[in-house]
Amino acid sequence: MSSRKLERLLNLTALLLDARVPVSAEKIQTELDYPDDLAAFRRAFERDKEELRDMGIPLRLEPVPASFPAVDGYRIPREEYALRDPGLTIDELAALHLAVSAVQVEGLSAIPGLLKLGGIVAGVGSDIGVRVAPLPADPNLACLFAAVAGRRPVSMRYGDQDRVIDPYRLEFLRGRWYLTGYDHLREDVRNFRLGRIEGRVVPTGGEAFAAAEPSLEQAGAAWELGDEEPVVARLRIGGPPAQWALQHFGSDRVVEVAEDGSVVIDLPVNHRSAFRSFVLSFLDHAEILSPAELREDLMRWLRGIT
Repeated sequence: MSSRKLERLLNLTALLLDARVPVSAEKIQTELDYPDDLAAFRRAFERDKEELRDMGIPLRLEPVPASFPAVDGYRIPREEYALRDPGLTIDELAALHLAVSAVQVEGLSAIPGLLKLGGIVAGVGSDIGVRVAPLPADPNLACLFAAVAGRRPVSMRYGDQDRVIDPYRLEFLRGRWYLTGYDHLREDVRNFRLGRIEGRVVPTGGEAFAAAEPSLEQAGAAWELGDEEPVVARLRIGGPPAQWALQHFGSDRVVEVAEDGSVVIDLPVNHRSAFRSFVLSFLDHAEILSPAELREDLMRWLRGIT
């Protein structure tokens, strides 16, 4: 990135942070170092907006008050941009520094984030020379992390459909990133694989949502973290694991408790191989009752390894 472009991005960020009302594109062109030609300005401004969003900066598009005809403008809400002091102790900062040094997202530096949290701890080097868990990055990670932290809705294209999502959490499972959130199109909590999002995730500019985050059982089950055609699996679990299943899943998913102590549960499945692994973890204490396609999938897999 050239020094001229970096200076322009810094000035653009400062202008939109200090603005009390949204700033029109025309005013941005006038006040900052942009080309006079309108077409050239639009190209440069679009690139700059993309750069800011890639860095996780919450750029909002909102109507400019008292403008006639109506004009949209841009601003950066300070309450979303600034990071509140979490009040970490020196020991907590040191532990966090160690963690981010050992776990990196494709080699990206964690130093800027540590500085926001209170600085680098003396005596803890910026590179410990160990990479216990290098994580792959995704072009939408920064935007989604900011949206999760700020509880702000985002729009994205997924499964050939435009969606508006209230993002609850991001998780890295089995080598892939997943987003859990409320899908306004489906009117339900869904899980989305980041690698299958088409194009860029964009903040909608809407108000922060106040809906309660789903429990770990609702959102974090491996067999639900997929984008396959959903089915409801009916599973019988007997023997010693039956009591665990009864306590873990609760009455919402337990449909029958037999006299022999076995339980029958219904589980929504969006990831068939993960569900198969879950069933196999019970050895001979679990049986898939329905649907037939899941029973056949398990039998086919078992025949393939014998």
